[in-house]
Amino acid sequence: MRPLRRALLAVAVGGVAAAAGVGAHLWRIGSIGVRPADNAARAILESRLTTLDGVTRTLEEFRGRILIVNYWATWCAPCREEIPMFVRLQQEFSGNGVQFIGIAVDQADKVLDFSREFRINYPLFIGGIDAIELSRKAGNRAGVLPYTLILDRSGVIRASLVGELTEARLRDQVQPLLSAPS
Repeated sequence: MRPLRRALLAVAVGGVAAAAGVGAHLWRIGSIGVRPADNAARAILESRLTTLDGVTRTLEEFRGRILIVNYWATWCAPCREEIPMFVRLQQEFSGNGVQFIGIAVDQADKVLDFSREFRINYPLFIGGIDAIELSRKAGNRAGVLPYTLILDRSGVIRASLVGELTEARLRDQVQPLLSAPS
């Protein structure tokens, strides 16, 4: 192979690899995602989840509020980082009809200890491995944690966010929904 042809081939392969890396990074941080299936919101709202008290409930009872549904685990470092912000924002936004919901992919006793330590002020549910499958239907293709969905007051998924959230990013997603008609 001629030197020029070899150089052009190396540049082309390098360009494809770089583009793949950028695409993977954007997908990982949630800038590229899968549009949730039309029935994903209904499945999430109707799923039977267990509270820390052992009571089975559905998220349907929160319809009419803006829901921030966070899939997380006590062993997940980024989850641990964003939860104090969720606690703070739950207190700030609760008067505006915003409800944070935590769905833990973890053991109930660990979640209970964690909730006490972090003084979590929003409902927590134990979702188990079924929660990961449910999150996949809602756009979490890789099944990663943390994963957060934002549903509007009528139960439509408005955002599907992969990875740890910053307060600015979360506010950018929630603010338009606050001013939307109920």
